[in-house]
Amino acid sequence: MTDDDQSQPLGTDYSPDNRPESPKRPLKIAKLSEEAEAGANRTMGQNPRTIQRYLLAIEYIGTRFSGAQQQSPNCRTVVGVLQNAFHKFIGQPVSIFCSSRTDAGVHALSNVCHVDVERISKRKPSEVLPPHEPSVVKKAVNHFLQKHEGDITIIDVRCVAADFHARYKAQERTYFYRILSGPEHLSTFEKGRAWHVPEELDLPAMQKACKVLVGLHDFSSFRASGCQAKSPIRNLDELNVIEVFPSPYFPSAKEREIQNSACSESEGQSCNFNKNKVEWSVGEASLGFGMRRRHRCFVVTARARSFLYHQVRLLVGAIKSVGTGDFTVSDVERILEAKTVTANGPMAPACGLYLAHVKYDLP
Repeated sequence: MTDDDQSQPLGTDYSPDNRPESPKRPLKIAKLSEEAEAGANRTMGQNPRTIQRYLLAIEYIGTRFSGAQQQSPNCRTVVGVLQNAFHKFIGQPVSIFCSSRTDAGVHALSNVCHVDVERISKRKPSEVLPPHEPSVVKKAVNHFLQKHEGDITIIDVRCVAADFHARYKAQERTYFYRILSGPEHLSTFEKGRAWHVPEELDLPAMQKACKVLVGLHDFSSFRASGCQAKSPIRNLDELNVIEVFPSPYFPSAKEREIQNSACSESEGQSCNFNKNKVEWSVGEASLGFGMRRRHRCFVVTARARSFLYHQVRLLVGAIKSVGTGDFTVSDVERILEAKTVTANGPMAPACGLYLAHVKYDLP
């Protein structure tokens, strides 16, 4: 579940879209076993047994997942898809444990899991082989992941000690939240990837509201009902909001003209054009037919060791309300002091939330 490090009931904001698998030409991984055997004599982590624990960093688009945590057999989950891919790779079931259990519709730039793998010979089931190299695990499992929906990828693999736990060893978690502001309908390329707010947002006011919430507080007003955390006290190390260029970003004709002019004036010197100096509305007054007007894009960053159930989305909801003028900074102070979620406003939707990074003390 979203921004939660406790055992919580999982959200069902989105149902998995079980579309038929599109036919793709399978990748050739016939030499994976040879690659693994080539590294068989190298030391694989600190586990002296034949079972090797791997730490996996994964990215995924959460739109068609019912969450990260394993649920009923009919629910498509991050853990379930990963476990199926590993099963196809090694020929036996595995259990995967995530550092953060994101909700339905929540994305991850880098979530982290751990899995124990015992490499058994497929030709001689009684024969236990040395562990696979991390690069082999990454390549092989990604092969099976990409044969299906292709909305999840392993981006890094590392061997760790047998007692290393992806959730309990995490020192810090960082979340991003994307908001697109403007009256235009949301682009097809942004559907399910950001929260569309039609109103204009007051960035300085939102930044002031963030400062109120940073630090050690009782965040009872910012945790959803059903939260099973023993204490609502959390230390919010970072909470800020900045404006960035929307993504995907493509330069307008006017911007290309300005940049080319700036580079020409540099007379062959390195062109250090600062795109942040270009106004958001450059060229939009003379948009031609079929040219889309851009939204303003805001990113909220929240960083802490752990979060309460739906804490980030409730924080973003309050910050956005300050931006639209529905709340004042004083209202945010009042909500925090009320210590009840009923004092807060609407929660931000799952679609704009991204788990960005999980920090560990790794050698």
